[in-house]
Amino acid sequence: MIRNKCAEGIVSSQEYADGSVFCFKGNGYLCEEQNLFAMNNELELRWNKIRSCMAEQGADAILLAGNVDLLYACGRIVSGYFYLPSEGMPVLFVKRPSGLSGDNIFYIHKPEQIPGILQERGIKIPKRLMLEGDELSYSAYMRLSKIFSTSECLNGTPAIRQARSIKTPLEIELFRQAAAAHAKAYSGISAVYKEGMTDLQFSAEVERLMRLEGCLGIFRIFGQSMEIFMGSVLTGDNAETPSPYDFALGGAGLGPALPVGLNGTVMRKGNSVMVDLSGNFNGYMCDMSRVFSVGKLSEQAYRAHRVCLEVQDRIAGKAKPGVACEELYDIAIETVTREGVADYFMGTKQKAKFVGHGIGLEINESPVLAPRIKQELQPGMVFALEPKIVLPGIGPVGIENSWVVTENGVEKLTLFPEEIIELG
Repeated sequence: MIRNKCAEGIVSSQEYADGSVFCFKGNGYLCEEQNLFAMNNELELRWNKIRSCMAEQGADAILLAGNVDLLYACGRIVSGYFYLPSEGMPVLFVKRPSGLSGDNIFYIHKPEQIPGILQERGIKIPKRLMLEGDELSYSAYMRLSKIFSTSECLNGTPAIRQARSIKTPLEIELFRQAAAAHAKAYSGISAVYKEGMTDLQFSAEVERLMRLEGCLGIFRIFGQSMEIFMGSVLTGDNAETPSPYDFALGGAGLGPALPVGLNGTVMRKGNSVMVDLSGNFNGYMCDMSRVFSVGKLSEQAYRAHRVCLEVQDRIAGKAKPGVACEELYDIAIETVTREGVADYFMGTKQKAKFVGHGIGLEINESPVLAPRIKQELQPGMVFALEPKIVLPGIGPVGIENSWVVTENGVEKLTLFPEEIIELG
């Protein structure tokens, strides 16, 4: 076993029982001499999780090309392909960048070279090969299918997403670090507010705070039907505006090219302001929303906010391994119905049909806390819980925090005051 040594600039590391150390730096995972396939237990943990999911479908290998899946499986993003057989060492085929080295790393110009290299190394062409059917373009999928013409090609996207849904100890530590940076950035929000600001001007200042703490800026989302820039700042009645995207709340956006979030509304006294920017500080999408106010709000707003905190506390008290997602959603609906605010819960003109969602390298992972979702929580899952209410004439209130499922319950990762904070 090669011992991976942490060097200057390392922000996290995980030491395993055999003495190996897996290091994380802000710009990627490090192995000795940039040999990405130096044996280390962190990547082996991930490969074995993928293999377990492959075995359920009887697959002999999986070929990954998407940025997020490459980051997960080999610790960095490349232009190329990652080949993981059911047994034996994986192989990385690289087009860019130059300069990577390792016994199982090969530079190629086109994917048609892959089968020949596998055969030269004595690796059998798989009978059943998984490809990222939900992420590759049609032409890319068909091209790879043709290259592996003797293989039956299966959709491997559900398998890789299932594997990614249970985080390793190092991944959870990276979430903790992202949450701390997220909270530090949010602590400066009140100081950047100036009277008469629009939501756009205010958001730009908050985005600056996030970037200064190291936020990567990129907001990674699974699928083609959702997009947003860094996150959302909503105030007043704009929070009621329906959006085509499946976020918790909508907003008109600045125009039809991106119809979600802030729309240039002036932040007025008596209005609430919800800041929901994603804390992607190291690749992991930490999620946290907090509510601010311009001046004092009505008692209705503070009461509605307290209801959301009650929803959060009740769900957190119930959530543990073995509990089905739909049970947690039902707690939210029962609470807001009892308190008489169900009509405003998760939107008014258009309602989100969930109260929480898994997070990881993408913002919308498994599990989803929604009706009819019978998936049960498992230790190592990380999810965002976001009970929110929109009040006409006032704006949004509520809370969002990131949680990790432990052996006995859940642990809150995002630690920052949860009451409504008056700006200025």
